Amino acid sequence: MAAAVEGVRHRTVEANGVRLHVAEAGPEGGAVVLLVHGFPDLWYGWRHQMAALAARGYRAVAPDLRGYGDSAAPPDASSYTTFHVVGDLVALIADLGQPQVFVVGHDWGAMVAWQLCLLRPDLVRALVNLSVAYHPRRPEGSPLQAIKAACGEDHYMCFFQKPGVAEAVFAKTDLKYVFKKIFGMRKPAPLIIAKDKSFFDSIDSDGTCPAWLSEEDVSYYSDKFAKTGFTGGLNYYRCMNLYVSYKLGAFCTMDWSSCKSSDKIHSWDLDLTYNTPGVKDFIQKGGLKACVPNLEDVVVMEGVGHFINQEKPKEISDHICEFFSKF
Repeated sequence: MAAAVEGVRHRTVEANGVRLHVAEAGPEGGAVVLLVHGFPDLWYGWRHQMAALAARGYRAVAPDLRGYGDSAAPPDASSYTTFHVVGDLVALIADLGQPQVFVVGHDWGAMVAWQLCLLRPDLVRALVNLSVAYHPRRPEGSPLQAIKAACGEDHYMCFFQKPGVAEAVFAKTDLKYVFKKIFGMRKPAPLIIAKDKSFFDSIDSDGTCPAWLSEEDVSYYSDKFAKTGFTGGLNYYRCMNLYVSYKLGAFCTMDWSSCKSSDKIHSWDLDLTYNTPGVKDFIQKGGLKACVPNLEDVVVMEGVGHFINQEKPKEISDHICEFFSKF
């Protein structure tokens, strides 16, 4: 197991019927910044931001989401709807004892953070999201149907759908290699699994450790996922069609008019999500701003891959702190 991160303390919170492992840094009386990770990540992906926020007097709080790390992992994919995961964060915020928090999300964590703002706008003071833009509910089709229409049946999210299939591929692959491949992705295009290639052979990176990641970092991830497996994280993808923007969203009337938090989105030109067909234009040509009227800024960084909070930790930490200092 990798060494403990200096200045980070750990505890367990019973929240929304599940056990959540929570990492914290900074003074307990400081304004809370809730950091929400994506796939395949952990609280650990925020270690650089936690140190930067703590140094500026914030209380940085980074949970392992349900299904990940040292948090509980319900086996049923239907336990990973946005209502479940947002409910976990609402319960965690209540445990923290502050009426409002700042929020930062990345990847799946960004998707959850957008929905937290919609479902409980009273809890969010301001939001910075990385990688994944907000998209409104599409009543004419599910999120998975939209992915298939844009990218075809060989998109990696389609591969993740069938229980046990992706797990088997991950299980027979050295986990250190898994994380070096995934963290090293830099192709500015959706991840498509070629007919004559495996999942990992379809990833453009060569499996060497990225310069911004240490062998110790890789060991932390591989040790944790060796214990938990990947089913918890994959269940988020398998629950896409129960995601609040589609089936469950049909029972909710949600818009941004009641959300007073200010928002900021970061993307980067080598990110596979930013380069999904239609996304770049949606972000750059006013579609996102039309959906999220309180959006203050869009930052696109050049020459950076998907895991920007780890690849460019100082730049992202400075952006976060500068934005939150306005409130």
